[in-house]
This record gives sequence, structure tokens and C-alpha cells, in this order.
Amino acid sequence: MVAKMKKFSFLVFHRDYNTFLHELRELGMIHVVEQERKALDSEELQQFMAETRRLTEAKKMLEKVTDKKSPLTPKIANVEEGMLLPDRIAEIENEKSTLAQQLQVSLRERESLRPWGNFDPENIERLEEAGYRVNLLVVPDKAYNPEWEERYNAMIIHREGSKSYFITITKETDLADKLNLEEMKHPELSLLELDKLIVALKKRISEKEEALKQLTADLPSLEAAIKELNTRIFFTRVAHSATPVADEKLLLLQGWAPAAREQEITAYLEAQEAYYETAEPQPEDDVPIMFANNRFTRLFEPIAELYMLPKYNEIDLTPFFAPFYMIFFGLSLGDIGYGTFLLVISTLAMIFMKKIGKTMKGMMRLVQILGASTMVCGLLTGGFFGFNIYETNIPFFEKMKDQVYFDNQQMFVLSLILGVIQILFGMFLKIFNRIRQFGFMHALSTIGWVILLLSVIMAVLLPDVMPMGGTVHMAVLGASAILILFFNAPGKNPLLNLGLGLYDTYNMATGLLGDVLSYVRLFALGLSGGILATVFNSLALGLKPDNVVTGSLVFLIIFLFGHAMNIFMNVLGAIVHPMRLTFVEFYKNAEFTGGGKRYEPFKK
Repeated sequence: MVAKMKKFSFLVFHRDYNTFLHELRELGMIHVVEQERKALDSEELQQFMAETRRLTEAKKMLEKVTDKKSPLTPKIANVEEGMLLPDRIAEIENEKSTLAQQLQVSLRERESLRPWGNFDPENIERLEEAGYRVNLLVVPDKAYNPEWEERYNAMIIHREGSKSYFITITKETDLADKLNLEEMKHPELSLLELDKLIVALKKRISEKEEALKQLTADLPSLEAAIKELNTRIFFTRVAHSATPVADEKLLLLQGWAPAAREQEITAYLEAQEAYYETAEPQPEDDVPIMFANNRFTRLFEPIAELYMLPKYNEIDLTPFFAPFYMIFFGLSLGDIGYGTFLLVISTLAMIFMKKIGKTMKGMMRLVQILGASTMVCGLLTGGFFGFNIYETNIPFFEKMKDQVYFDNQQMFVLSLILGVIQILFGMFLKIFNRIRQFGFMHALSTIGWVILLLSVIMAVLLPDVMPMGGTVHMAVLGASAILILFFNAPGKNPLLNLGLGLYDTYNMATGLLGDVLSYVRLFALGLSGGILATVFNSLALGLKPDNVVTGSLVFLIIFLFGHAMNIFMNVLGAIVHPMRLTFVEFYKNAEFTGGGKRYEPFKK
């Protein structure tokens, strides 16, 4: 359910506004109504947001280079140190980038110099000072002319890849152009010196990478700096949300808080001598949403939030879809062994994960419930890791089979029955939702549909009480038709009501059948998962060798791999498809509109 909220209006003298905001933040219970446009125009806010992006990118960089196997001991968080980290990271990254470019150039130079071997470039300089020109030339093997050895003092240094690498020593300055040959530029370093330079560059790059890794110990400082900036951003947004009144001498600020905390809030505000007023929410107010559910329903709130939050004046459907979702998950997975696996894994995680957070703890409790539901629903078909417990000739299971076993046809019918129940339940909630939001008259059309559908169901199941097409049944159908056709849009022209009622009848007649048939996926998912489990068992038994040791090992490998893959795929389907039935079929028939925004109190 949605917690009741109270509207708070504050009137503050402009000189006291900043002090008042700090006091309000210390209270930490008021969801301030923000004026987004004014806040976004703030240059200060833009600077905070830009700095936050820098810090976030720095955090991603450090997380990327963190040694997951042996992470460094984190240092004590220091906000000031965290603010300086992006500059230090950028400096290291720039130096590393420069070294990497030098390394690439050196590697290319070494590759081009490699065919010529190791020689001292100073020897070439001494020859050129003496008036000789040394050319390093490359030519295809077939194009090499032996006459060049006499004419230009040519000497082949290396042959590779159908090419000849040779030098000439002459007094001609344009020999390469004259012979139309590829000439290599004279190197500045010898091959040996290049190798030493490359080793040195790689070492310096490694040192920079190590320096970057050392900064991962400062991740707590970076996270603290991000939190501090988010606090400043939040404060700035709130600070720009007040409306000036009385020639800008006073500032009007509005907010929301849970009604259950009203006394605590008013006691604090009176101690601070702040002027305020409280009021009940009005239909036009955009009231923030805070859930107030019990321990069981609270576990399903993350699922509800995946779609959207309800509006303040409509019914929160979380408590109503939670039991259905639990059953649907169990039917979709439908294997006692798989359910046991989920229950055991989630329980062990809660026992051995000492620093498990509140959110993760809630998720593990949800997995426990879904695992237990799968175990119970698995008893209907008897599946246990692909084996059927009702085919084991164990007396206990044979007795249980007579009580709880469902064959495929019965599972198919069960899925449809559950669909009809949830859709009708959704329509009941639609009635209460309309009464709550618009009044009783606006719910009459839906009441007509519920009466019509219940009368048809009763006529099918209890023909002795209400025969199909009998006098009583026809009277009920007539009353339903009047409500459906003439109370579809209360207060409007009767002919318009009739037209809208006929259109609504067409949509309901075509939509209800499709909605009910959608629940067949519960049967289909459970059946497909059971078939795959059986296939993996058959493979494991059929492919194992006759040798006891080898055969057991092969069986175990195929069995574990197959069922691990099957559990992953079927759990994914068991999460998604019941969610689809909830958000599409159930929410639609309950006329859920949603669009609420989360209650976020102004606090650090």
C-alpha cells in the first residue's frame, strides 16, 4: 500500500534561507517540491554535475584496473583526496599515452631496421663527412642488377620475402631517384639501441600502470567525493526550488512527508522556530510515493518498481500480485530439485555473506520464497532434476500421487483457471480503484462486467443453481447489459454511453480471451523445462562409458552442465513471463495507470 503523505509549506526570510535549508536537511524527512528548470539554469549546479561526471569516469577507470584476485587494502575515505584523484589519474594516463606512442614508433623503426642488422649509424655519418653517400635500398629479387656491385659498390645485406636489401657507397646524391628504387631513411639509433629503448619504454609503461593500480586503494575517497558532490547537487536543486514572494523578501518552499512522521517533524520545526503549514493532499497534487507494505509484500516491491510507481490516489497493486507471482514462478520452473537448489543457495548466501546489504538480503529472502514455491508447485508434476518421483515405486510417493499429481491436461486447465482468477481479481480492484478516484457511478460499468462473467462461470460450474440461459441467468445478463452499455461514461448523453459501451464490449470480448490464453505460458514453461531436464538425464545415462569410474565422471559432467544451463534458462523464463502476466494482463484489467515519483527526502 501507499503511505499517507502530508503537504508542508514553509515561509522563510531570504537572509535566513540558507540556514533553514541546512536545518531542513538535518531533519532529513521532507521531500522538497523541486523546480527543475530554475535549478538547471544554475551555473553552480552545472559545475557540480560536470565534476561528478569527472569523478565517476575516474572511478570507472580505477575499477577497471583493480586486481580482483588480490585487491589493495583500501585507505580511509578522504573527500579532499578524492577530489584530486581525477587530475592524478589524468596525469598518469597522459604520460602513459605519450610513452605508448613512443613505443609504437620505436617498434615500427625496429621492424624497418631489422633486415639491415645491427650497425652504428655514426659510421654512416663519418662516411658522408668524407664525401661519400651511403644509400640503404630495397628492390625485388628479380629486379636486382649485379652490375650495381661494380658501378655503385652495391652489397646485399639481407634477402627476405622476395626482396633484396642492399647498400651502395657512392658520391652520387640522387642514386635512389636515378634507379627508381625504394630507399630507407638513415636510422638515428642502432638496432641494439632500439631494443634497449623499447625495453625501457615498456618498463616505464608498466610503472605507470602500477602507479594507476596503487590509486585503487583510494577508491573509498573517490566514492566519498562523489557522495559529497551529489549532496551539493541535491542541496543546490532544493535551494533553487523556492518561490520568491513579498518583493522577494520571503521565500516559499513546499514539500511532502509521511503522515506517520508528522508529529516528529512538527516538533523539530517548532524547535527551529520555522514558519510552516500542513495540509492534506489535493487531487491535483503530484504527491511522491512511499510504500508501506508488510514484510512479505515488501520483498516484491523491486518487481513493482521495474514497471512504474502508482499514483498517490490509486491502489498499490504490489500486495495483490505478490501471491500470484510467487505461484506463477513456481509453476513456470516446476521442478522440486530446482526449487530446492534456489532455496539452499539463497540460504547459504545469507549465512556466509557477512557484509550483505539490506537490498541484497531482501533479494535473497525473495529467492527463498520463490524456491519454496517451486518445490510445492513441483509436487504437482513430480519432477526432480528431470526424474519423476511418482515413478520410483516408493509407497509414500505413490500415496502422494493420488492426492496431488496433475497430468499435462490438468496443468493446462490449472493455468487457465489461475488466469481467470487473476483477471477477475484485477477487475474487482478496478472497481475499488474507480470508486476511490472518481466515485461509485464510474465503477458501475466494471461491476456489470464482473457480474456477467461470474454469472457465466456459475452457469457452467453450477447448472442446477443457475442454468445457462435460464430465467434467472437472463435477468442477471440483462442487468449486466444495462450497467455495461448505459453507465460506461456517467453524466454523458445516453446515446454516447451506448456507443462507448458497445465499443467497450467489443474490446472486452476480444481482449479477455487473449488475456486468459496468455496464462497457458505457465504450463508451457514448466513442461518445456521438464522435457529439457529429462533430455539431459538421458544424455548423461546414454553417453557414459561402462567403466565405473569413467562412467560416473562422464555422467556427472553431463548432468551438472546440462542442469546448470537448464536452471539458468528456466529461472530467467520464470522471472520474465510471470512479470509479463502481471504487468500486461493483471495491471491492464485492474486499470493501473501509474506514473508516480519516488519519495526522496532532502538529506545528506
